[in-house]
Amino acid sequence: MPRSRQRPRKTSQRYQLGPQRKKPRKASPRWFGPLVLGVMGIGVAIIVWNYLRPDASNDLLFVGLGLIAVGFIATMFWK
Repeated sequence: MPRSRQRPRKTSQRYQLGPQRKKPRKASPRWFGPLVLGVMGIGVAIIVWNYLRPDASNDLLFVGLGLIAVGFIATMFWK
């Protein structure tokens, strides 16, 4: 009697690797939040001070806006 074909055997992997687990992110230092708020606050203060002076300049406006932007970018890294 002819033999029937057998299913091809899978090569058994004794130790299967599971998906890599994501490492838990470390929390930001305690000083990071107040630093970000301080940088944005200094930016707002520079803009307000610039407009309270009799000769307002665009340079100080851009410095203040730049500090506020740096603060917003830093909030993306706050954990």
